[in-house]
Amino acid sequence: MTTTAPARPDTARRASWLREHSELGVAAGLFLLGVLVLTDALTLSADLGGRGPVGPRTVPLVVGAGLLVVAVLLAVDVLRGGRGEAEGGEDVDLSEPSDRRTALLLAGVFLGFAVLIGPVGFPVAGALLFWGAAHALGSRHLHRDPLIAAALSLLTYLVFDKLLGVPLPGGPLMGVL
Repeated sequence: MTTTAPARPDTARRASWLREHSELGVAAGLFLLGVLVLTDALTLSADLGGRGPVGPRTVPLVVGAGLLVVAVLLAVDVLRGGRGEAEGGEDVDLSEPSDRRTALLLAGVFLGFAVLIGPVGFPVAGALLFWGAAHALGSRHLHRDPLIAAALSLLTYLVFDKLLGVPLPGGPLMGVL
């Protein structure tokens, strides 16, 4: 019979402290993201003569600085004893575990979309994305869902590509659309 040694008091105390201050991980992530945004913003070329007084660096610099400020304020709040409240959803039972099957299906659908958008174009890949997401989230209308997904994908393609001028890959349907 094997017995486990009792946890050392300092290890248990450290684990308890980390559990109580887990929001520091979020603060660290925000801080790293802010540093990344600021670093990337500072590498942008800023041609003030061609763009006017507000160049391409302005928004990334503001967002990066905002992320750093929020990260520091969150860390200070957590270290002073502040704790986030568990979210109380309207129809969400927080005691139930997450639905990993649905999350994995959605991740697979998004990955499939990313792989297929180049070879088959946005209309086909988008239709598969919309149908796959609806199916993963529980819709079981076998005749209606693919039609709605195709219409939604085609409408999205036409609005972005034709009306807004944002080029999306058309794939084999390029000549038809």
